[in-house]
Amino acid sequence: MATPDPAAPAPPSRTPLAAVLIATFFVRFAFGITVAVFASYILLRSTGLGGSDVGTVGLVSATASIGEFSTVLLSGAAADRYGRFPVLFAGMIGAAALFVGVSFTRDPWLLAGLNLCFGVASGAILAASLAVVADRARLDARGYEMGRFDAMNLFGWVGGFAVGFAALGLLPNDRLNALFWLGAGALAVGLVVAAAVVRGTRLYPGAPTFRLREVVAAAFRRRVLVVTLPWLVIYMLLGTALVFLGTSADSLGVSPVYLGAAIGGAGALLVLTQPAFGLLADRWGRTRLMTIGATGFVLVMLFASLVIAYGPKLPLLVGIGASALAALAYGPAALAALADLSEQYSRATTMAIYSLTISLGMVGGLLVSTQLYARWGNDGLYVFFALVSLALGGLTAVRYRETGAVDRPVVTTPAR
Repeated sequence: MATPDPAAPAPPSRTPLAAVLIATFFVRFAFGITVAVFASYILLRSTGLGGSDVGTVGLVSATASIGEFSTVLLSGAAADRYGRFPVLFAGMIGAAALFVGVSFTRDPWLLAGLNLCFGVASGAILAASLAVVADRARLDARGYEMGRFDAMNLFGWVGGFAVGFAALGLLPNDRLNALFWLGAGALAVGLVVAAAVVRGTRLYPGAPTFRLREVVAAAFRRRVLVVTLPWLVIYMLLGTALVFLGTSADSLGVSPVYLGAAIGGAGALLVLTQPAFGLLADRWGRTRLMTIGATGFVLVMLFASLVIAYGPKLPLLVGIGASALAALAYGPAALAALADLSEQYSRATTMAIYSLTISLGMVGGLLVSTQLYARWGNDGLYVFFALVSLALGGLTAVRYRETGAVDRPVVTTPAR
């Protein structure tokens, strides 16, 4: 048996990865609960939306994304300069405090201000978390590790949505503020556990020399933008769906309780599919998996349009489910591609562009979709889906032109 080479560098500790995965689940669980009930909380009722209601909810909800995209690059730069975990933990503490503040008011303007600050905390959490994963993942397993991160991220979201949507059908509207306390508690638990796990571990201390101009220039290279811009379009769709899904369920004849149960069940599937899609991105290439994901999103919009037109018939719901499964291929591949393009000194800032583009997408999607719906009703939603599909298809074609038919796989053997 070969003896270890004493001069060989020790493999990086995986403890920070475990801490980030734990924190990510609790953060997204808390966020999911509150996003699911936010529209009903603002409107003081759990079902039914009028044209003016849509505009109010869209405006208040959009402030979180405004706060996120306007500050996330600074959060990423702070994580590059001072270290990842100080920024991550500060964001979690701030978000928990803001949840408590939201539970004491239903004034739309106060909620808009709190939601704006909440977006700042959210961006800091995401930029720092992604930088840790990119720092610690081996090159030949980066897609797999990003898939594990995305699994915990999405599992936390859907778990939160499941609880939130179920609460819309089980709790009287005047008691929904209790869910914001639940969200704050989830953040506190995640913070304590993650801090305990990482305690005593050697962590990235930050850059000894830091030039913001160089960091930002590295983060905004053309190759980086080709990877991140499709997220802008995808989250134009997802931002609208996440805010209005709960209040729209009743009009489609779907009980919020059943909706919550369905989403919660789907969350378990994410734990398996996201690492698997990441592993395929390591073996088959990033672009191929990103294209499968983009196709899945377009098909989701097609089937969603048919559901709006003909109601929630079983074949259409199956089509949405199958298309959504394909859409899940996008996240791990794109995150791995973005990490491949980053250097450690600017990694958090580069990964922050992911947060920047998705928050911009949520703002743009809410503004465009709510205006189209208020003006033309369901026809406006069809126009919105068509515009998103065309934009996503065009950006996917640009990615093909940049990388060839498919980018070369990182490895030819399975990542462990």
